[in-house]
Amino acid sequence: MALVVITGGARSGKSAVAARLACEKGSPIVVAVAGVGDGDDEMAARIERHRADRPDDWTTLEVAGIPVSDWLPRVPDGACLVVDCLGTVMSGLLYPSEGTVPTEAGAEILAHALVDALTARAGDTIIVTNEVGMGVVPVSESGRLFRDVLGRANARLVDVSDRAFLVVAGRCFDLSAMPRDAAWPTD
Repeated sequence: MALVVITGGARSGKSAVAARLACEKGSPIVVAVAGVGDGDDEMAARIERHRADRPDDWTTLEVAGIPVSDWLPRVPDGACLVVDCLGTVMSGLLYPSEGTVPTEAGAEILAHALVDALTARAGDTIIVTNEVGMGVVPVSESGRLFRDVLGRANARLVDVSDRAFLVVAGRCFDLSAMPRDAAWPTD
């Protein structure tokens, strides 16, 4: 089993990188997506564009608001699972209905359960996620909570991954090859 994390900003090319990598495996591919709620035509169009870019033989699971323990067992161990993307899947868990805001402790419990399940999976897994630490500070409390929880989940995933990449403008930086800590320059 291999765990690969692909992070980056919005529209950076993360999904395309994940799709190319998944195709290299040659095994059946299952894509877990959050789906879209009623009335969000713009997000529905985005999801449809991603779906149209994928090969027809890929299986898509819409997992919005569904606990990982309910959908992950439906993915065969021999399949390559692509979670695209962790942020939208997590958002569906943290905010299952309009106006609900979890406590930080509750949000961390949900995030840990999701990360633990994905990292324990026996099959190959590619996790696409948003790099949330490079943008502006969200104006709302729920936005800041989401950024913090997803940022910590991303760090946990990268720490335990077999490979991790940061995608910027369609180019991959191999985070696995980079040091974890900064070092003073040597003379």
